[in-house]
Amino acid sequence: MKSCWIGAAILVAAASLACAETKDGQVATIAVGGKAITIKYSAPAVNNREGKLFGKDGRIGQDANYPVWRAGANDATALHTDADLDIGGLAVPKGDYTLFVNLANLANWELIVNKQTGQSGLEYDAKQDLGRVKMTMSKPPAMVEQMKFTLSSAGGNKVRLQLAWEDHVVLVTVAVK
Repeated sequence: MKSCWIGAAILVAAASLACAETKDGQVATIAVGGKAITIKYSAPAVNNREGKLFGKDGRIGQDANYPVWRAGANDATALHTDADLDIGGLAVPKGDYTLFVNLANLANWELIVNKQTGQSGLEYDAKQDLGRVKMTMSKPPAMVEQMKFTLSSAGGNKVRLQLAWEDHVVLVTVAVK
């Protein structure tokens, strides 16, 4: 009986560690002119894999849809907008979408806005793409352990959509119409 309790304790500890790696239910939101823009995502952690995440031989490179990445973990990253948007030159009507990132060129990521919703992060259908836009890339001042989306005001009707993880920060300007 004692060995069963020890085994159960080990399983609980392992499950706790696995849960610590990814934070489900993360939300980034902003209101502009009374209209909400919301991104819902699961945030993976680097978890001692620094320098081993991106690229064909990296952890993300093992995903079936590589070089398209789900921009998070678990379920696909969801975008909801109460307003029509211009995301980096791409017209996005109000509604619900899924966000992916094209990592084909590791120095120039592209944000993919996909019309399909409700899928797991590994279900990607390029035929459902509304479009793709280039993102501005930079390096954070320090390594970013937990992936994070941020929506912040860029003045007037503009918003900065930013994704930061590991040693990458990518952003695109969003205009609310």
